[in-house]
Amino acid sequence: MPQAETTVGTFARAYEDVLATWPRPTTTSELRTPHGTTHVLHHGPEDGRPLLLLPGGGATACSWRTAAAALGATHRVHAVDLVGGPGRSRADGRPIRTAADLTAWLDAVLDGLGLTSASFCGHSYGGWIALRYALAAPDRTDRLALLDPTGCFAGFRPGYLLRALPLLLRPTAARAEALLAWETGGAEQDPGVRRLDALAAELPRHRPVTGPRPTRAELAALRPPTLLLTAGRSRVHDAARIAERARAAIPGIVTETLPTATHHTLPADLPPSALSALRAFLSV
Repeated sequence: MPQAETTVGTFARAYEDVLATWPRPTTTSELRTPHGTTHVLHHGPEDGRPLLLLPGGGATACSWRTAAAALGATHRVHAVDLVGGPGRSRADGRPIRTAADLTAWLDAVLDGLGLTSASFCGHSYGGWIALRYALAAPDRTDRLALLDPTGCFAGFRPGYLLRALPLLLRPTAARAEALLAWETGGAEQDPGVRRLDALAAELPRHRPVTGPRPTRAELAALRPPTLLLTAGRSRVHDAARIAERARAAIPGIVTETLPTATHHTLPADLPPSALSALRAFLSV
């Protein structure tokens, strides 16, 4: 059996294993959009406030299990696999090449869910996507929660990029696991999600859309209420600098540092303080 087929099959089984541990009832759906078929996990009361969860680059909807369990009591949670990333979404539509394409894709996702608007919570690269969407479509963004986002307020630490270089040059599960182990520093992390994220490194994927950080003028005009949660032990970037820049740029933003969290322990291992902050912010 070719190596690629072996990797895809192993990843699929690992995805199913993590999905089996999600709170019940959890359902799945596939939404056809002009930019590809989007796989979504749903949990919580159907009449609950809608909340879209966007994972980081190289991660899947499965990583939001803890958040879905905590927020599903009051919200209808929709956790999305990014089109072009690992998971069960398929890039079988027009390529996503720009931030405007990402906005159009999320518009189509909301339409497919029958929603005029929703709250958004994004981790890492998913935070950049969520922020870009909130800037472009404020009328469809009820509230915005950013969980240790990248590309929004500051760049990566040089040390992290140096550690990530071998993975970027030749992605393997072993190299992904080594990077995750270094960044988390031995902190507790969901083993199923960690294995899934490591296996994802060997899957074929499309180059993610990236772009410049939002300007100070753009951030000053951000309309939806916004919460920023930073990982105090992150080796990806300087959490204090991110919070400082966010407070200086976005009027009324609420910020909180999670002192024991690292970038890659999130969002699978959200500490109780983070879950409480999310519940309070999203329930207003």
